[in-house]
Amino acid sequence: MEVSIFRNIGMSNKKWFIFGTVVFLLLAGILVIAIFSRKKQSIALPSIFKSTSSQQSNQGNSSQLPDLTSWKLTLPIMSSDDPKQPLEIRQPELATYQLRPWFFLDSQKKGIVFRAAVNAPTTSNSSYPRSELREMTDKGTQEIFWSSTAGTHTLFLDEAITATPKNKPDVVAGQIHGDDSDLLVIRLEGQKLYLTRSKTNLVTLDNDYVLGRRFTVKFVVENGEMKLFYNNNPEPAYVLAKKVKQAYFKVGVYTQSNCQREESAALCSENNYGEVVVYQAKVTHE
Repeated sequence: MEVSIFRNIGMSNKKWFIFGTVVFLLLAGILVIAIFSRKKQSIALPSIFKSTSSQQSNQGNSSQLPDLTSWKLTLPIMSSDDPKQPLEIRQPELATYQLRPWFFLDSQKKGIVFRAAVNAPTTSNSSYPRSELREMTDKGTQEIFWSSTAGTHTLFLDEAITATPKNKPDVVAGQIHGDDSDLLVIRLEGQKLYLTRSKTNLVTLDNDYVLGRRFTVKFVVENGEMKLFYNNNPEPAYVLAKKVKQAYFKVGVYTQSNCQREESAALCSENNYGEVVVYQAKVTHE
């Protein structure tokens, strides 16, 4: 009798062991799936740069950067093809291009970092360096120009200025460029964030800007007027009545200093720079 009882107990324990093992494996499987799903979500890239213009195409082939189809990039390094000009990156190379520390996706994969040092080469029409995108058309192969009197042209930016030069803390963080150079410019001078035109401060957006503080701006151009909206305010912070035939948007950092302005050999280095992080840029042409 004792042998039978212990045999039954042994069979019962075996059944419970099998049942417990199955439950454990099921729970472990659910946990693995949850962890995998969370990791997959954490590496998904944001759609930072968007365009709803007629020239938009589906990039879809970049594992690193968001859609940059309708842009070209000017970098603060010398071009090997033309030693007198900064390097330009266009499509299709731009689709997956990164170059630390001048242009790259940040560690959290939430924004693109633009950096331009004071000792960097400049474009032919400027004495200041830039890491900046210029609006393009035909899948990034041709420069786009549009009129302020035909259609509606919009640029929305969500960004933060994260560094300025030491001696001349002055950077541009987005602009409308056109017939007569800069038309409207987002510019930080020291702690004051301005909207400027031809170096003239039109309106103060923030009297006490702190580096790294995110803000939004929206340019709307139509009917011969250029409007600037700040931090989602429904009322424009400024309206410029201006008829131009050839305008376009620029996004990134345009550092408003150089080695001469910094007035010190110690400050004439790649460690002295302007920097902007762009979290979203959306362009529409209607």
